[in-house]
Amino acid sequence: MNLTQTQMAASASVHNALDTITYAIGESAIGKILAARTDVGVCAILIGSDADALEQDLGDRFPGKMLLEDETTLRGDLAAIARFIETPAVGLDLPLDTRHGTPFQQKVWDVLRTIPCGATITYTALARRLGQPNGARAVATACAANAIALAIPCHRVVRADGTLSGYRWGVERKRALLNKEATI
Repeated sequence: MNLTQTQMAASASVHNALDTITYAIGESAIGKILAARTDVGVCAILIGSDADALEQDLGDRFPGKMLLEDETTLRGDLAAIARFIETPAVGLDLPLDTRHGTPFQQKVWDVLRTIPCGATITYTALARRLGQPNGARAVATACAANAIALAIPCHRVVRADGTLSGYRWGVERKRALLNKEATI
């Protein structure tokens, strides 16, 4: 079967759209934030101090994708994220694209989204909730793989003794987020 040039161009256009991630970087109370979106929804919310490092992190997480900076398209997402950081009670209701995660990671992320603002859960309790009582390390690994900070609130997961542990974007940022949420 031969494809016409029009069919091939249309196919390439759809393929390119699926391989494109738009992103923008903004400022927040806890540092720079990078929001990124596919045609499905937000695929990354990254937090840091350096814009170049955030762009590198995005590229590392989505190899082979075309990254296109687009402040206009992401302006609303960045505003919603910054507003959530300042006032967590408003929530963060954005369409998400979690296709980059494994099935287990997606299950962990789904459960994380049910943890209410102002509450925390331990890695062990989260593993039990998933029916994997010995899966605390796997849960921690899934949290570390989460590219959609805040919207998938891995910052709400703590050690069994209640202390804060590794947060990809820094324990101080985790503490600041939890303290802000605790005032609700």
